[in-house]
Amino acid sequence: MSALLDVGGLSTGYGVVQVLEDVSIRVAAGEIVSLIGPNGAGKSTVLRSVVGLLPPWRGDIRFDGRDLVGRPPHLLPRDGLMYVPQGRVVFPLMTVRENLEMGAFLFRRDRARVREAMEWVLGLFPRLRERLGQLAGTMSGGEQQMCAIARGLMARPRLLLLDEPSLGLAPRFVDLVFEKMDALRAAGVAVLLVEQNAVRALEIADRAYVLARGSTFCEGTGRALLEDAQVQALFLGGRKGEGWR
Repeated sequence: MSALLDVGGLSTGYGVVQVLEDVSIRVAAGEIVSLIGPNGAGKSTVLRSVVGLLPPWRGDIRFDGRDLVGRPPHLLPRDGLMYVPQGRVVFPLMTVRENLEMGAFLFRRDRARVREAMEWVLGLFPRLRERLGQLAGTMSGGEQQMCAIARGLMARPRLLLLDEPSLGLAPRFVDLVFEKMDALRAAGVAVLLVEQNAVRALEIADRAYVLARGSTFCEGTGRALLEDAQVQALFLGGRKGEGWR
């Protein structure tokens, strides 16, 4: 299967501190790929490098055959790549509708396209339809996370990079986030997921990578890694369902 995103031999860090060493990741069209590992393994750094927020020291990053190294981050939505950082990042003093419209900023003059994208994301997140006139900062944490993801989807990306989407959410919103990832896969949207809930991330993934100390520890299908004895012992607390120790 050809790669939509192809990261090869990525090494980078912050200042003089190296965080990633020789990391390689591939994501095919319409595929969910999870990136798991303990805190400090470099998972979020991979996403930041892909979208140009952290320049690589070495390695290649290609999206649909295009070299992304040095490409300005604000141009990536035109290529079909969107990044949703961790932390439920919304514009708190703007309404939900205005937040969503910001996700369609690059084609804002094409009102028909904006309306079509709006209807699509509101179909995925019907709760947001009830909140369109509400200030985003006054919603619950789970609703803000839905708004952040929906805003990223307004550009109708081919690949969505999600960083810790379930962090700090109530269980019902965690279930909703993972349910929507299944819907995105069905719609042909690829997802590269960084997630602290390792078990859920592996259950949803077509394939997954485990990072440890800034390097790839192992890779495989989500199901195979979930059932792998070594992965369970080292990264899943010894038994499925326990998460990180």
